[in-house]
Amino acid sequence: MNDQMSALWYLLLLILPLSALIARGIPLGQTMRMALIWVGIFAAGLILATLWTRNRSFVDGFLVDAGLSSNVVTGSTVELARGEGGHFWTDVVLNGVSRRMLVDTGATSTTISRTTAKAVGATVDEGFGVLVDTANGQAMAHRATLGSLQLGSIRAKDLPVLVSDTDGTDLLGIDFLSQLKSWRAEGNRLILVPRGN
Repeated sequence: MNDQMSALWYLLLLILPLSALIARGIPLGQTMRMALIWVGIFAAGLILATLWTRNRSFVDGFLVDAGLSSNVVTGSTVELARGEGGHFWTDVVLNGVSRRMLVDTGATSTTISRTTAKAVGATVDEGFGVLVDTANGQAMAHRATLGSLQLGSIRAKDLPVLVSDTDGTDLLGIDFLSQLKSWRAEGNRLILVPRGN
């Protein structure tokens, strides 16, 4: 259903400028040339949007380094002990609400469940969803922004997250870790070092 709505939306965006050109009585050859230019513009926009979405952690890291993002991660070094199953779990405070999250270095995006999003009062963008690959296959998610996130002494504000349509595990992904000065695993510990530390 979402794919059909997306296709309909793109078709509508193409038909509107075409109908405006035809209504002006412009010759067919010139109309077709302009139509091809519009198709090229929309294709380029779609490619850029796809590249942005698939490389979000790198883009966000660049924006932070360039001082173009309001998303700021501050604090002092935090060490997490490896838990059961060899994973790093931590208690995180999202918008003032405590949640248990998995630090997942294999996840591109920080992802929270619908239940968590509701509990922390995150406003979810219900527009076009994002198709994400998970351990259980592909799933649909939507974008949201957390006003604040605190992990020990590390604090982040205006953190973009994905909200999963399924109630799974809340994950801290590479997009969060890439905004730190550094992070590394040493033995059974994960060491997170924020910028300015």
